[in-house]
Amino acid sequence: MKNALILLAGVGIMSATNTSCIVSKKKYDAETARADKEKAEKNALAKQLSEQQEANRKLNANNNELRNTIASLNGRIARLRDSVDNLEGVVKELTNKINVLGDEKENTKRQLKTTSDQIAAQRARLEQLQSLLDQQKEAVEALRRKIADALKGFNSNELTVKMKNGKVYISMQESLLFPSGSAVVNPKGKEALSKVAGVLNTSEDININIEGHTDSIPIHTAKFADNWELSTARATSIAHVLIDEYKVTPAKLVASGRSQYDPLAPNTTPEGRGQNRRTEIILEPRLDELMKLMENGSGR
Repeated sequence: MKNALILLAGVGIMSATNTSCIVSKKKYDAETARADKEKAEKNALAKQLSEQQEANRKLNANNNELRNTIASLNGRIARLRDSVDNLEGVVKELTNKINVLGDEKENTKRQLKTTSDQIAAQRARLEQLQSLLDQQKEAVEALRRKIADALKGFNSNELTVKMKNGKVYISMQESLLFPSGSAVVNPKGKEALSKVAGVLNTSEDININIEGHTDSIPIHTAKFADNWELSTARATSIAHVLIDEYKVTPAKLVASGRSQYDPLAPNTTPEGRGQNRRTEIILEPRLDELMKLMENGSGR
């Protein structure tokens, strides 16, 4: 009985042991499988982490490169802004210069127009002046011809008629007009003066200047203290003959003496002194229109 119990107990223990072994192996296998699964998951996570870390490293590298690129672009942008600011300054300066040049251009245009107008007006005035000068020249030449025709009966050694500086010069020698040292006009001189007066009385707008001239030999008489008085007295005497005897308008006449200081020839010879002892009647058409034109031109 006891052995039987022992046997039963042993069988029971063996059975329990076998059962325990079976249970432990299943558990082991399950644990192993779980451990393998966890390891695999761990490895997968580790790989995933590694990949993520690599991706992060590359992302960081890309970020750094992007930051550098952004910094470089910001630098370029800053430089471009400076360039734009400089260009805007240049554009503004050029615009101001263009505006100034535009104003100067307009001023120049106005000045050119004004100058052109002035030139045109001046040209017209010059043409008018030239026309008046031509008319004056023709009038002086016509007057010279009239005087020359009127005095044809006199010799060239007694008087000459010529045109000089736009005037008619009637040069009468002392021998035709006066006795030596006298200012009284002789009959032949009055005859010549009557011919001249005939032309003067039919000619309008003529200025008449009578000039007395002597040689260089001094004179001192009871009537004339020097050559100045003699030359002036002779000019005045001829003026009186023209006015009093031949009715020449007094307002046209001027009488003056030049003494010995405007000679025609050297006073070193009798012939030269004879030429210098003369009285000149200088005829000049009045220049009222010319003077008015010149005054209008100078006043503009």
